[in-house]
Amino acid sequence: MTPSSSFQRRYLALVVTATLVAMLMGAGTVGAVPSGSVDVQLLAINDFHGNLEPPSGSSGRILTPTGNVNAGGIAYLATHIKALEATNPRTLVVSAGDLIGASPLLSALFHDEPTIEAMNSLGLDFNAVGNHEFDEGGAELLRMQNGGCHPTDGCLDGDGFAGADFQFLAANVVREDNGKTVFPAYKMRSFAGAKIAFIGVVLEGTPTIVTPAGVAGLDFLDEASTVNALVPGLKAKGIETIVVLIHEGGFQTGLYDQCTGISGPVFDIVNALDDEVDVVISGHTHQAYDCSIDGKLVTSASSFGRLVTDIDLTIDRTTGEVTSMAANNVIVTRDVAADAAETALIARYNVIAAPLANRVIGSITSDITRTATTAGESALGDVIADAQLEATAPAGFGEAVVAFMNPGGIRADMIFGQISGGELPGEITYGESFTVQPFGNSLVTMTLTGAQIETLLEQQFAGCGAASNRILQVSDGFSYTWVTSALPCDKVDPTTIKINGVTVGPTASYRVTVNSFLADGGDSFPVLVQGTNRLGGAVDTDALEAYFVANSPVAPGPQDRITRLP
Repeated sequence: MTPSSSFQRRYLALVVTATLVAMLMGAGTVGAVPSGSVDVQLLAINDFHGNLEPPSGSSGRILTPTGNVNAGGIAYLATHIKALEATNPRTLVVSAGDLIGASPLLSALFHDEPTIEAMNSLGLDFNAVGNHEFDEGGAELLRMQNGGCHPTDGCLDGDGFAGADFQFLAANVVREDNGKTVFPAYKMRSFAGAKIAFIGVVLEGTPTIVTPAGVAGLDFLDEASTVNALVPGLKAKGIETIVVLIHEGGFQTGLYDQCTGISGPVFDIVNALDDEVDVVISGHTHQAYDCSIDGKLVTSASSFGRLVTDIDLTIDRTTGEVTSMAANNVIVTRDVAADAAETALIARYNVIAAPLANRVIGSITSDITRTATTAGESALGDVIADAQLEATAPAGFGEAVVAFMNPGGIRADMIFGQISGGELPGEITYGESFTVQPFGNSLVTMTLTGAQIETLLEQQFAGCGAASNRILQVSDGFSYTWVTSALPCDKVDPTTIKINGVTVGPTASYRVTVNSFLADGGDSFPVLVQGTNRLGGAVDTDALEAYFVANSPVAPGPQDRITRLP
């Protein structure tokens, strides 16, 4: 061996050894953890609800100190997110639930596959399940994650469906048969040695606002307790930075990037969380806020993709702890270039959906809106209840004498001047009517006694099985009076409950129509589960279309069926 070759071998050995040590230390597998800190950016949305195209009306605006700004649309959201990602290579994009469900026709017609594909293109990393993720049941939600064509409708767009590239999270949703979560409770990401855990939870009350068939076989656990139980295990894995994605929210009275008078469920949940939790990204209430609660950063980005929350964390790489954190809600303005990939996706689905969406089904005489009287009755609620009664009143179709509609199932107004597919002013398209009722519920006619109808009306009010009032919309011929100051479960005078002017008898039987969501006890109306002699009917959107075909032009409902006294 020559001196030069011996030197070269020793030199190479030293280089290899030094390289291996450096690699191992960088991976955190030996000895010391790298010193210094790392900056991580989180970009958060919530309650997107399949709004691929820019939402219209008030649903597509954000109020600022200088007035309203038009906002939203997946092509603009993608552009804003890419611009924010360019400011920090260590960026994750996350969602706090209701990514899908209650979606406009463009997404809903294809069982929300377009929204999943759009979010794949966007680069979404995690989505905590929301209540609307369960609208079509657990099996369908698993299809959203794993892919495959719809079991009944196939792949309506003519090609396959690969499922989500991002991960659904559901720490507090467990199967009744084995106690296992339906999706992972959390996922971890590491940036230059700094580890972050993302825990996903949905509101515990999901079974009360989703059709029972959608949550059959599932248990929904307490939000804070579920998160807190995970903390010791995360810390044992060396994770000191914890982010909770929660589909539950609060309310505030300030502008979109403020936190004025924050209240609501999220406030209590955050205060019950372990102090090891650093950030809570929330949703469900469609509110916007940027708060600090109990030492935790708590945010929400409104709804429909109108805002994206930009969260900046500085994490100490030695301790793993967050040393600074800040957030601001960024308006998804429409004054930027539309993302090309998202624009192409929308165009492709619009071509397929257009013939159905733009079909005119009837007309209206003027705007018919969800705006309610002080008694809780809206003009659009009257029209929808009338349509459901007309569909189920004939012999053989149920012989109903009254129909009830839940206000939460009415998702948009009918606007005289809205033009969505080249129709004339006042004309209503199938797509517009679908936007009003996007859930695809079927009608169910059942028999209730007069006493059960009274119980149904009492269950509308806070303190009698519900956290807040939700006044059912009623069909023509039905009327009653409720008293604001009366005690819970005693607000309705039974002598005022009338059908076609005749007082309802407590022991008499009546045929009543509701949608399938209500029929299964949804919205906390358990008395409806007791209904007998059930008969399934048309899908609610088909009933509304038939009503418009038979009665156009349709005028706003009279809003004189429900009376409220002090």
